[in-house]
Amino acid sequence: MTEAFARAKINLTLHVTGQRPDGYHLLDSLVVFADVGDRVRAEPAEALSLAITGPQAANLPVADDNLVLRAARTLGGQGARLTLEKHLPVASGIGGGSADAAAALVALARLWQVPLPDPAAVLKLGADVPVCLEGRAVRMAGVGEILTPLAAPLPEAWLVLANPGVSVPTPPVFKALARRDNPPMPDDLPGWPTVESLAALLATQRNDLEPPAIALAPEIARTRAALAAQPGCLLARMSGSGATCFGLFAAEEAARAAAEAIGTQHPGWWVAPARMVG
Repeated sequence: MTEAFARAKINLTLHVTGQRPDGYHLLDSLVVFADVGDRVRAEPAEALSLAITGPQAANLPVADDNLVLRAARTLGGQGARLTLEKHLPVASGIGGGSADAAAALVALARLWQVPLPDPAAVLKLGADVPVCLEGRAVRMAGVGEILTPLAAPLPEAWLVLANPGVSVPTPPVFKALARRDNPPMPDDLPGWPTVESLAALLATQRNDLEPPAIALAPEIARTRAALAAQPGCLLARMSGSGATCFGLFAAEEAARAAAEAIGTQHPGWWVAPARMVG
């Protein structure tokens, strides 16, 4: 048996800078990961199959177009018994499906002893799959295929992730976007020796999908406000196309206290403290 961890992907920034003739949007995003996520296990078998377990399993029925199965087919036609242990909310802006696909590629490449597919094949699985396969902090551009390592290491930081329990499919959010040619981030990002300096930089940047996502799901604004109100929260913002929002914290204690407080105030929400992985 082989196993791979599918970390939650967090867009600290997400600038929509254009749209190609084929309809794909051009992005400029500072992407990090959190040490919470799903797990994909792969065992030898004659046929390819998928079982979904975990606290979020009921929200993700097994279907032939599941990204885990699509990733397996990208690697070849061999058999395997796959188990997806689902902890991240579905359609939540933190790359759950893409991270699961990337983890499936890693687990199956080990099981079958084959190389990972070429970048073009990985990108066909989804715009976030390449960065999830990379699994470290990068600046993501193009339609998701241009990944540039950060010039300066990120400071140690903590995140609180909160999702109000609404699924926000990505296409309607992009469709509701008022402008598709927004400015990118600066070419040369300054260093961020402290969490405070990172938060100050992020405050000058944006998630361009936040306004249209909030228009479609007003609960996102309440989620962001709940995070921003917590002691020690340096910045609160939506990740990806929503509905998950993150709060940035310098101290583990403050992050854990904030997660507990929000979970108590909003028992129907999914809330998780997590170390930021760079």
